[in-house]
Amino acid sequence: MADSSKDAPFKTVQVEALVVMKIVKHCSNSFPTTATGSVVGMDKDGVLEITNTFPFPTVDLANVEGGHQNDASALAAAAPRAKANIIYQNEMIRHLKEVNVDANNVGWYTSATMGNFVNASFIENQYHYQRENDRTVALVHDVSRSSQGALSLRAFKLTQNFMTAFKEGKFTTESLQKSKLSFKDIVVEYPVHVHNSHLLTSYLHQLPSAPTDVDVTMPTSLSDLQRDPVKLPLYPSTDILDLSIDPFLEKTCDLLLDSIESHYTELNNHQYYQRQLAREQAKITAWQTKRKAENAARVAAKQQPLPEDEWQRIFKLPQEPSRLEGMLNAKQVEQYSKQIDGFTANVSTKMFAVRGNLLPE
Repeated sequence: MADSSKDAPFKTVQVEALVVMKIVKHCSNSFPTTATGSVVGMDKDGVLEITNTFPFPTVDLANVEGGHQNDASALAAAAPRAKANIIYQNEMIRHLKEVNVDANNVGWYTSATMGNFVNASFIENQYHYQRENDRTVALVHDVSRSSQGALSLRAFKLTQNFMTAFKEGKFTTESLQKSKLSFKDIVVEYPVHVHNSHLLTSYLHQLPSAPTDVDVTMPTSLSDLQRDPVKLPLYPSTDILDLSIDPFLEKTCDLLLDSIESHYTELNNHQYYQRQLAREQAKITAWQTKRKAENAARVAAKQQPLPEDEWQRIFKLPQEPSRLEGMLNAKQVEQYSKQIDGFTANVSTKMFAVRGNLLPE
């Protein structure tokens, strides 16, 4: 019974508050360059507990001739599977084990901007961790969303069907139809819970708070007002009455349009492949028909027929492009659509509330 519970997959991810602070600080300091790091912890009773983290060392391109910010982002995005960082990660885990700290690698983290994280580098990094240990996750911290006061920390893991397909490296139309794999089956998201230690929780509960008196004693003189000013009540926030469109909504819409254009580019490439394949197959059919007629004439003349499989040497069928990039674009479009749905909920409510004043009488 204990073995079966141990082998059961986890259902939720619990992150220590200190880990959250480390990830937020590293990602904020590295913005807009991608920040990556390793997370350690343990799997216990269906909960993946993340208790510590450390960033991967980055390459300073300031002293490198021709260095560019895009190069730094590309190097940082590929850091989790770099050979030097794998050695660094093993050394850090060994040191953590020496000081009696949880030293089980349970995944990695990365920063994102406006929810843009579904790409080939993200998939390769998670596959690198998950093929060694199935109980690993990728934590994604959205710096842009978190800068508005709401923490954005999400946990993802590749599905088993996608792991099998990615290992085989076959993302053709036939293989996808056979496995029934779609863009919705690439990653699965797990709920994230932030956990505080008991010592910190006790400290928060012991913080002194201002007493709330039901009966307010009115001041009797000007000296009383100067000595103890009247504390005005908190006014409601007027930000919710702002009718301007959220800038994050505009930026997300722009990114959504870019992803849709990329999707159409991949679709055009596949359609071009299909046209090329149809032309080559028509040539092969014409050649086979001509060869069969020649062989029929040779047989009638009591001659040796020519081989009919020479078309494999004469004609070369085009290679079908991988559909992986199209699937990732479709998944990214889904992410942007969910963000826009969350943005437009408040905006639509405001515009509907003032609709009567906007319409001409």
